[in-house]
Amino acid sequence: MKRYFAAAILFTLFTSQAGARPYRDLFPNRTDFTDAEKPLLEKLDFQQGVIKLPDAKATLNVPADFYYLSPADAMTVLVDIWGNRRTAAEGTMGMIFPAKYAPTDIEAWGSTVEYSADGYVSDADAATTNYDELLQNIKDSIRENNVEREKQGFPKITLVGWASAPHYDTSAHAMHWARDLMFGDDTKPQHTLNYSVRVLGREGVFQFNFIAGLDQLKEIEGVIPTVTKLVQFDKGKAYTDYVEGDKIAAYGMAGMIAAGAGAKIAAKVGLLAIALAVFKKAGILVVVVAGAVLRFAKGLFNRDKTPTA
Repeated sequence: MKRYFAAAILFTLFTSQAGARPYRDLFPNRTDFTDAEKPLLEKLDFQQGVIKLPDAKATLNVPADFYYLSPADAMTVLVDIWGNRRTAAEGTMGMIFPAKYAPTDIEAWGSTVEYSADGYVSDADAATTNYDELLQNIKDSIRENNVEREKQGFPKITLVGWASAPHYDTSAHAMHWARDLMFGDDTKPQHTLNYSVRVLGREGVFQFNFIAGLDQLKEIEGVIPTVTKLVQFDKGKAYTDYVEGDKIAAYGMAGMIAAGAGAKIAAKVGLLAIALAVFKKAGILVVVVAGAVLRFAKGLFNRDKTPTA
C-alpha cells in the first residue's frame, strides 16, 4: 500500500510539472546569454500547455509560441530582472511571454495574469460608449491626480491618447484597448505602451496587462486574437453561463476601462465604491490606469528605471 501511495505522489508531482522546461530547452539555439543572465534564467520554469488557475476557476491553454511563468517566477522577472519594487509585483497569477524572447532580452515583453471576482460585467454599453469622451475624462482625471503623485515622489503621468482604441470581441467576450503614456517632464520623454485585455466570465474578469514599449504595439496587436482565446473557464463559469440572480459587477465596460483612473472619473462611470476601496488600500490617491500594472520599470540590463507605482 505504501508503495502505491508513494507512486501516486510521484505521479502527481511529475504531472503537475510536466509542462515546465528549463530555459536551455526553450531556447536551445541561443548562445548569447551572459554570465549575469544565466543564473536568473536557471531559476525559472518555462511552462506551456494546460495551466490550471483554480482561484480564477479557469485554465490557460498556452500554445508553443508562448510560455507561462508561475507567480513566484513572475516575481523573479519583475523584481530581480526588470528591477521593480517587490510590492508592485505582488498579487499576479503569473505572466505570459512570447516564446521568441527570454525575459532578460532587451526587447522582451510580457503580460501579467490576474483575475478579479467582481461578478458578471454587462457588455450592454460596449457598442454605445463614446470612447473619445471617455478618453478625455480619463486624461482630465490623471492630470488632476498628478499633483498627489508628485507629492509622493512619483513622476507625473501624461495620457497622450489611445494607442489602440477600445474594441469588444463579441465572440470571445473580450475587451481590449491600449494607451500611449509618458512619464515625467523630460523634453524627450519615453512613450510607454499600456495594453489591456479583459476576458469576461460568469463570476468575474480575467485580466492581461501587457508590459511593453510603444514601438512594440504592432507586434502585440498581432497576438491579441490568440491571447483572448487562451482562457478557458471551468464548466458552468463561462460568460454565456450567466443566469438571473448571479452577482452583477458594479461597473460596465466603460467603467472597466476607467477603473483606477481616479475617483472623479470612476464616479462618472459608476465605479466610485471600487475606486475608493483601491485608494484606501493604497493609502494615497494615485493613478493606476484601468486597475492595470502600467509598465514595470525595467532596472537590470539597461532597462528603464522610471517608477510607476
